[in-house]
Amino acid sequence: MASIAYPTHADLVRRFIFENRPVRGHWVHLAEAWRELRAHAQYPPAVIEVLGEAVAASVLLAATLKFRGTLTFQLEGDGALRFLVAQCTHDFRLRAVARCDAAGMRALREAAPGAALFRALTGSEGRLTVTVEAEERNMRYQGVVPLSGDSLAESLEAYFASSEQLPTRVRLTASPESAAGMLVQKLPEAEPGESEEVTEAWRGAQRGIANVEPRALRDENLEQLLANAFPEHDLRLFRGAAVRFECRCSPKRVAGLLRALGPEEVRDVLREQGSVTVTCEFCHRPYRFDSVDVEALFSPEPRSGGSESVH
Repeated sequence: MASIAYPTHADLVRRFIFENRPVRGHWVHLAEAWRELRAHAQYPPAVIEVLGEAVAASVLLAATLKFRGTLTFQLEGDGALRFLVAQCTHDFRLRAVARCDAAGMRALREAAPGAALFRALTGSEGRLTVTVEAEERNMRYQGVVPLSGDSLAESLEAYFASSEQLPTRVRLTASPESAAGMLVQKLPEAEPGESEEVTEAWRGAQRGIANVEPRALRDENLEQLLANAFPEHDLRLFRGAAVRFECRCSPKRVAGLLRALGPEEVRDVLREQGSVTVTCEFCHRPYRFDSVDVEALFSPEPRSGGSESVH
């Protein structure tokens, strides 16, 4: 197995293949990018876990595709977690947000021990939507599947089976410090029919990923992780691609929004509250405009304005 030295806890996505077998895999690990994504948001621990898994899943999905654009991984449910969206671009720039029902989260804390956390969060009528918006010829693809099983990983496996027709096994895990994921897929063979070697390789891939523990997936060196999971197979591990957090909000964009509201409305808020604060609904970063900033917005030569601060 080819070896390239990377920091153990780097923000990376990497691809690997089973040599001479139609089986491939992808692995992602997120640390700094995952923490930056949540820097201005406060989520309950249970939501942090599912959001981190969704972010890792969005990277894995993007890694399996050849496109230029944005992939959106969206979960909607009727439980305490009503809405979650994670976006990943073709060059692995991330952002994500989740919205919860406060009463539902309070009820969740009072749920009996042993309750299936994923189903308690998402309810019984949830769905998973994957949308790919490619820059090439303005192409747009969307796949929708019901939430399946008792985990986001099982729902993602159902998506691949339904929308991509690729047998896929997925492992996802997240903590406040890091998030990680791995998938293995059986690819279509060039020749019709399936040899016993191919069948056994796919069985071995499924057994191996099923035995990967969440803590090992988050913390273990990838080369060692693969060697432990698939000891009987010869793997080729490819160079990694960096993953980073990047939201589309900016002081300039927020200033443009305030200008669109008009000077009277903005100055009314300033008089009532002493400042104007706009919070990005995606990353929850607050942009505060004081009286000087507001006057500069509507001066003949306005500056982009706005100082970032936490309130």
